[in-house]
Amino acid sequence: MRPTPYVASLRVYEPISAFSVTDQDRWSPLTSKSQTSTDEQSQALRRVISSHFLPVKADGAHVIEIDDRKYVAPWSTTTRCWAALEDFKSSLPTSVINFFLPKAVEEAINSTTQLVEDKVSHIITSTWSIPPRWFSLFEPSERVQGEDIDGFYTILQTAISKAKQRCHFAHQAVLNAFGQGPIEQEIADLLSWLSLFNEESIVECDYGGLASYLNRSLREQGQPGLVADTSIEDVARSLAGLAAGDGALAGQGYERLVTRWRRVAAFEQAI
Repeated sequence: MRPTPYVASLRVYEPISAFSVTDQDRWSPLTSKSQTSTDEQSQALRRVISSHFLPVKADGAHVIEIDDRKYVAPWSTTTRCWAALEDFKSSLPTSVINFFLPKAVEEAINSTTQLVEDKVSHIITSTWSIPPRWFSLFEPSERVQGEDIDGFYTILQTAISKAKQRCHFAHQAVLNAFGQGPIEQEIADLLSWLSLFNEESIVECDYGGLASYLNRSLREQGQPGLVADTSIEDVARSLAGLAAGDGALAGQGYERLVTRWRRVAAFEQAI
């Protein structure tokens, strides 16, 4: 089982040639067979139980190899800690933040982040569910499923140019149907994030440990496990309905998706 079985990730892998010579030298020995995912999750768990904020240091990276070409998605740990801090602070009244986060820890995170030149993370994570907008970046043929020593897995992978085209279509469909609002802005933010990376990058959605929970949930519903997952198709159906002005079609796809992942999220309460 994975160290953090409740986390899914959206990653952008840039060609290794897009990075500095120092980073290229550091990551060149890594291969797609390296246990970088397990290492990243294990270190994340150690940070959770530590009472001290870890100073900035050389970070790890995930690697994939396609057609004899190496692509890298840095962990960006410091940048992600800073982003998580900002998200946490925005979710609480300023009068109570210090009760949850000591000032010294906040200052340590902010000071180390200032030492990081690249403030853009190559990885976005989600716990216990996957945002619908992530599925809009892929087509069913780009989905790979299976089982390994860590359990079941589902990987979605596509060229960043295709991901951006699909994201733009999703944004326009939602904007035309509902106008500006939170959902439209989330898709716009996703498109802006994708636009920051090298044009030859690869975008990957990794269900992580959620694949095993999804497999279990689908089997409990009398379905044949992961092969019954139609999340990409459901989002495509919903967006097609919005683009065509067919509210019934849009609602069908969205309801199927939300119902499926709501059952997965329910496992959090059962643990």
